[in-house]
Amino acid sequence: MKRTNLIRLLAVALMGALLAMALGGCMAQNNTGNTQQAENRQYMSQVNQVMEDLANRLDGFNQAVSNGDLVGMKNQSDNAFKAIDDLNALEAPEELKDIQTAYVDGCNDLRDALTQYIDLYTEMENATEEEPFDYTAYDSRLKEIQSKYDSGIDKLEEGDKLANDKDN
Repeated sequence: MKRTNLIRLLAVALMGALLAMALGGCMAQNNTGNTQQAENRQYMSQVNQVMEDLANRLDGFNQAVSNGDLVGMKNQSDNAFKAIDDLNALEAPEELKDIQTAYVDGCNDLRDALTQYIDLYTEMENATEEEPFDYTAYDSRLKEIQSKYDSGIDKLEEGDKLANDKDN
């Protein structure tokens, strides 16, 4: 009889130990999940801040374009490039790398579009009688710039869609 009680006691102790290990494993997985979620939220918060900065800086660029201010365009594009560099410098958690890629690719297209736009207006501004600006190519160049800009916006929207899909 004592031996039966001892076996039962050992069985209960063993079950208790197994239960404690299982709970400990669940808690460790939960803590890992919480850490990952916190890292994801922090990254997305940083992306959001950079995108707000970029939007504000692009507004400044658009205002300079409206005013025909080439120096202002250059200054505002440099400011926008700084925001793009900030985005490129962010370290995305592994599961958000595809979002980072979409955002970086989109911002790089925007950078290219701004650079091409400034180059176009610089050429127009610097045109002389001896070296006039080629207005026959103006529309096609502007169309190319708009295409690059639209590509950038599309890639940013793709990043947003990927982020929304992972959030749901």
